[in-house]
Amino acid sequence: MTTQTEPPGASANSAVASLAIARQPILDLKRAVFGYELFDRSPGNSGYNAASDAALLFNLLSNIDAEILSTRHPLFINCTHQTLAGGHLELIEPDRVVLEIPPMPPEQSDPEDIDTFMQTLADVHKRGFRLAFDESVMTPAYANWLPLASFIKLDITKVTRLQMATIARHLMGNAKIQLVAEKVETAEQFEQVKLLGIKLFQGYWFAKPVLIKGQTIRPAQSAIIGLLNLVRKQASTAEIEEVFKRDPTLSFNLLRFINSAGFGLRCEVTSFRHAVMLLGLKKLFRWAALLMTTSGSAGGSPAVGQIAVVRGRLMELLATELLAPEEHDNAFVVGIFSLLDTMLGLPLHEALASISLPPSVTDALLHGKGVLAPFLQLTLACENADDQLFAETAIALHLTGDQVNWAHLQALAWAENITCT
Repeated sequence: MTTQTEPPGASANSAVASLAIARQPILDLKRAVFGYELFDRSPGNSGYNAASDAALLFNLLSNIDAEILSTRHPLFINCTHQTLAGGHLELIEPDRVVLEIPPMPPEQSDPEDIDTFMQTLADVHKRGFRLAFDESVMTPAYANWLPLASFIKLDITKVTRLQMATIARHLMGNAKIQLVAEKVETAEQFEQVKLLGIKLFQGYWFAKPVLIKGQTIRPAQSAIIGLLNLVRKQASTAEIEEVFKRDPTLSFNLLRFINSAGFGLRCEVTSFRHAVMLLGLKKLFRWAALLMTTSGSAGGSPAVGQIAVVRGRLMELLATELLAPEEHDNAFVVGIFSLLDTMLGLPLHEALASISLPPSVTDALLHGKGVLAPFLQLTLACENADDQLFAETAIALHLTGDQVNWAHLQALAWAENITCT
């Protein structure tokens, strides 16, 4: 990827943030590139962890370098458990992406938690994403995850040669699962693991991660709001195309995303009309909503955007338990737009006047009424630690405290990921 520069005509209100991506090749027996593992090393990302999340999927895959984009190599991305449950995966075409799934954290590693998370993994796998696990998937506790594996990555600094040999023998004849030896740092180690029948390799002996620097550019929120307005009205492709023609930063982000490795097209899209048609209204709305919540607030703290994301995600998770599918997105919209007045520096009714929204959304936001209002009340009770309102609203919705608290933890983790750049 070449360093991205600000597009012509970018407004002073656009948000420009540094982006740093590291990539490390995964090689085959002939030391040809099989795929790349991608890491987010942007400023503010603590340490050089491979922790992947919505920010990595949304920003990194939209800013992928031309060399990777021009090939069909798989892209390996470390994935938090919260990422798998997040709606942003809907924006990523699964063909080229391998999601590396860690074992459950210690506090959630009992058999019931592992079995419960199995459904999330199965859903992601059904969508077409290939999954990679570490050696823990070979233990009895994770036996039900193994059929979903396309790759098992073995860290040779943690797994003994005998353990690797046992795993290789166990999987012999299983053409669906490929083993990857990682952290290979010497020629001797390469020869040793090769003799075990392992055919994919990663490590410093082959190549260290290459750091690629660039920038992410976020349009002014008013432009994004205008786009959301048209999408909600189900405006024509021509009308939506005009929005992109009028705002260079918005159009820059759209074309960069639609041509990204994450979207997985085989040819470059240069027409706004073509891009809008390929994305579709539902994905276009999700893309614009995530773009808005990561673009910063008008003169306010960046924390406002994160709080809005927590509210939106929590409401979406709670609505999934109780409401019809058509209201799930509406619940997300209520949450993220509940702080629109703060983001735009306008009274909420004025901010919402410029957006076409379903009645259930405006009823909840402006009048505290309708099917989504109790979900917003419960979300605010979680945020403000209002025990009385929490108990009353949860009971009215027939939700247990444990259900709400678990959803809240998931929403907090997801929001932390999505607003980290």
